[in-house]
Amino acid sequence: MESDTVLTATDLTRHYPVARGNFQKPAVLKALDGASFTLQKRKTLAVVGESGCGKSTLARLVTMIEPPTSGELIIGGEDIAKASRSKIKSLRSKVQIVFQNPYGSLNPRQRIGAALEEPLLVNTSMPKAERAEKARAMMARVGLRSEHYDRYPHMFSGGQRQRIAIARALMLDPEILVLDEPVSALDVSIQAQVLNLLAELQDTHDLAYLFISHDLSVVKHIADEVMVMYLGRPVEHTTRERLFETPRHPYTRALLSATPIANPTAKKERIVLAGELPSPIDPPAGCAFNPRCSLAFGRCTLERPELLDSHTAKVACHAVFEQ
Repeated sequence: MESDTVLTATDLTRHYPVARGNFQKPAVLKALDGASFTLQKRKTLAVVGESGCGKSTLARLVTMIEPPTSGELIIGGEDIAKASRSKIKSLRSKVQIVFQNPYGSLNPRQRIGAALEEPLLVNTSMPKAERAEKARAMMARVGLRSEHYDRYPHMFSGGQRQRIAIARALMLDPEILVLDEPVSALDVSIQAQVLNLLAELQDTHDLAYLFISHDLSVVKHIADEVMVMYLGRPVEHTTRERLFETPRHPYTRALLSATPIANPTAKKERIVLAGELPSPIDPPAGCAFNPRCSLAFGRCTLERPELLDSHTAKVACHAVFEQ
């Protein structure tokens, strides 16, 4: 039986040297500092956390825009760190990305039909007539009309542009789609339409989604699993149902408490985190979350917690295991 796993990441890191002036060694910015997960066909893994937690860095590694500093990233049975340039080039067609701003990701001087055909022109030897036929078929699949083929990006609404971006990402028949805040720039009603489209496309194309978001209300409706990140490291990884019903990590609880709910009569505890997100260049000793955590105790300032099984979730928190 063929495995449904299309990507395996093990202890992925991405570090950047940061110059600190004359006669000083460069500092190391640990944008991503040890993430492990798998992606499955027809499943969605959501990655959530504050700005600066490493979500977008993770997206760049998965899409092979940047190589990992260390760790293992296996796509299509190939370890990216050991693969040749030609192999990586062929693997890139398996992983496509949809960005937050659809207008910024489209060439304003290029007609939509040409934008959709471009991935086929660059990566295949498909004849022009077949490219045009496939582009028009993909437009219909994402809810665009045939007359849109010769129009320019400025002639579309935000929701239509995002449909175009999704269509272009699917032109090479990928196995994995990285969705980097794909609906955050859209009106709420349009968000629902695009999310429903993504769910439909996932089923028809057997796609695995890596869904990056800061909006937990959106994550609640699309994710199968959720990985919560803080300062470059996962702090909780569990199913969507368990995350929203019984969050374990204190940081996850704080994120959920800040998420608006539709019921005005419902009472909810608001957890306000003290202080700002620490610098990834100089993170706190021990657990990076300890300066902002109400449950922190002595061990939290000395020893970095690992992501371990805790009943319904994998959690990186000493206090959770002491309870």
